Amino acid sequence: MRVLVTGGCGFIGSNFIIHMLATHQDMTIVNLDKLTYAGNLGNLAGVRREHGGTRYVFARGDIANAELVAHLITVHKVDAVVNFAAETHVDRSIADASPFIQTNIVGAQALLETARTMGVPRFVHVSTDEVYGTLGPEGAFSEETPLAPNSPYSASKAAADLLVRACHETYGYDTVITRCSNNYGPYQFPEKLIPLMIGRAVNDEPLPVYGDGKNVRDWIHVLDHCRGVELALLKGRAGEVYNFGGAAEKPNIEVVKTILAALGKPESLIRFVTDRPGHDRRYAMDFSKARRELGFAPSYDFTRGMAETLAWYLENAAWVEDVKSGNYARFMAAWYGERV
Repeated sequence: MRVLVTGGCGFIGSNFIIHMLATHQDMTIVNLDKLTYAGNLGNLAGVRREHGGTRYVFARGDIANAELVAHLITVHKVDAVVNFAAETHVDRSIADASPFIQTNIVGAQALLETARTMGVPRFVHVSTDEVYGTLGPEGAFSEETPLAPNSPYSASKAAADLLVRACHETYGYDTVITRCSNNYGPYQFPEKLIPLMIGRAVNDEPLPVYGDGKNVRDWIHVLDHCRGVELALLKGRAGEVYNFGGAAEKPNIEVVKTILAALGKPESLIRFVTDRPGHDRRYAMDFSKARRELGFAPSYDFTRGMAETLAWYLENAAWVEDVKSGNYARFMAAWYGERV
């Protein structure tokens, strides 16, 4: 099987490529990535050494570049597209929604249309639970939950989801949409909660926590998410949506305190900062459909996943420093400067 993976140098995309090449000996991956601030070729250094030029091909470019996408599909005889390419950070979308509209909507539509007109047999679009909006203290998002995004980021992802749905309904194109809860694990860009807090705690820096810290997220280890996308690619029904979750609901403040305790750092490092606009209160995923139709179930509980994640970041301090030497440090200093 020959798969075009977009955004494969990002956090989830790179983990997906590593997983798929390790578990499918007959698979070839073509990785198309624009290499914006969160794309890191270093995430796939081992893949390039082992499979470069044979089962792994990298191409730098934009998913909105229909000519390039068509060329890759033709040359590599692509059997499926898995679209991870996206701008993903809510805070950045609040500061400037333009890149999110360009990549997450315009780019996704261009990629989808090129794949359809080129006759690629299957298109898997990787989305997020944030398109559903927010929950009260009870219940969970199902695939039938109406879309109600509350940030520019989630609105852009919801728009792409609807374009993918419309492509299936209008043209009969074989599309599958996946929606997942909050990911954590190796290679996550340090602007996200868990790696941000690990890095700051290690350096005895203040840990900024939005609002009262009681916003609840369902945490899923990135490898469980990758296995879910794998199942959707290989077994998902055309036109369907599949939710993936980790069955690990945690308030943000509990996650932060878990990190501090594991590192032997005091809770006095916590700083509660002004909440961000439109901050969803709670997410929880009902993944019973994926369990029933695909055989999906998370293999990591939060205790094991966090222990392995902490160990990875501590053992890969050079990777973290390399990432932080770019735009990340300037952005975070500007965003949190007045709040810490």
